[in-house]
Amino acid sequence: MNHRPSGRNPWLPHRPSADAAARVFLIPYSGCGASMYRQWPRQWNGVDFIPVELPGHERRISEPNFTTYQELARAMVPGLEEHLDVPFAFFGHCGSALAAYEVSCELARTAKPAAAQLYVSSQVAPQDGPAGRFLSMNDTELGAELEGLMRRLGGSPSPDLLSFYLEILRADVDTNKRYIMPDPFRLPGRITAIGWTEDDEIPYAEMTGWKECGEVTSVLFEGHHHTFMEAPESLLDLMSANLLTAVGR
Repeated sequence: MNHRPSGRNPWLPHRPSADAAARVFLIPYSGCGASMYRQWPRQWNGVDFIPVELPGHERRISEPNFTTYQELARAMVPGLEEHLDVPFAFFGHCGSALAAYEVSCELARTAKPAAAQLYVSSQVAPQDGPAGRFLSMNDTELGAELEGLMRRLGGSPSPDLLSFYLEILRADVDTNKRYIMPDPFRLPGRITAIGWTEDDEIPYAEMTGWKECGEVTSVLFEGHHHTFMEAPESLLDLMSANLLTAVGR
């Protein structure tokens, strides 16, 4: 396994705890960076919850953005590899669920440590997409959605800031549009497909295709499309309990 020097890892704004029983890597969705997980705890029941910073986003804004989820996965694995020494999982919501799936596939294909769990929230399976209303929006419509999200996260975006981040969101949406996977790779670890009762973006009923990608458990939580950002205890309990079972606790 490759080990990084003790300097800052650009993929991880916060260094994982050395004594964690397990880890969940949180991948931000289209147009957003690691700060979208600001309300999540660093640790829950002994399990680390670790936001991932993507190239071309937030602290890494000067770097080129990725153009495919496969490209992102290949770049991400060396950045996380040092911290795959305990049972671990990936969490992704909406577009980032596909990125989480691809990095799980990359690890399995290259005989690296495999993810014990993949948590996919509000996203159809790879072979059933691309899906979601963002994919057909023009820049004006995307800009309005982006402004709403930024205000939900506590910001007061100026027109210049909105214009800047709209370019990032458009690039991420285009990556999602390019993701066509008619014959998905089947993962060795378990998949938990998470839906939300009031989600008007990706209905829970449309997520059944994940069974083609691995052994799946489906869960429906109370909430809307953005409830996950609030780190509901029911979600944290589910994710940590699954991983603690993997370490025999």
